[in-house]
Amino acid sequence: MRKAFQMFDTAKSGFIDTLKISTILNTMGQLFDDSELNELIEEVDPDATGKVNFDGFCEIAAHFLEEDDAEAMQEELKEAFRLYDREGNGYITTATLREILAALDDKLGPEDLDGIIAEIDTDGSGTVDFDEFMEMMTGE
Repeated sequence: MRKAFQMFDTAKSGFIDTLKISTILNTMGQLFDDSELNELIEEVDPDATGKVNFDGFCEIAAHFLEEDDAEAMQEELKEAFRLYDREGNGYITTATLREILAALDDKLGPEDLDGIIAEIDTDGSGTVDFDEFMEMMTGE
């Protein structure tokens, strides 16, 4: 969860916008109810600052996480990765990843996407292998 939080804390302020929480949960493959999510955000951010710290994020995310289906999630992520790795090279390009992230959340702007891509593609290769993809999607 920390890695997922850090990817979206592009300013490295220790806080993320509450609007990004749904994106992170989607990225992690978590199903959630919008009204339930909004109630949890209100509890963690009672002053409606629009930001939460890591502990607040964990409190919200833990509500939706299901630990026992980790294997099923890995299989789903492998399948999703295979769909985008059409040539079977074992990697996808960061351009493809950008499209995936933009499709998951239309609120992500170019700077957000650049920050996320920079976090994932640490070696600057322009590609993301399955392990990097899995780490991004699960935070593990």
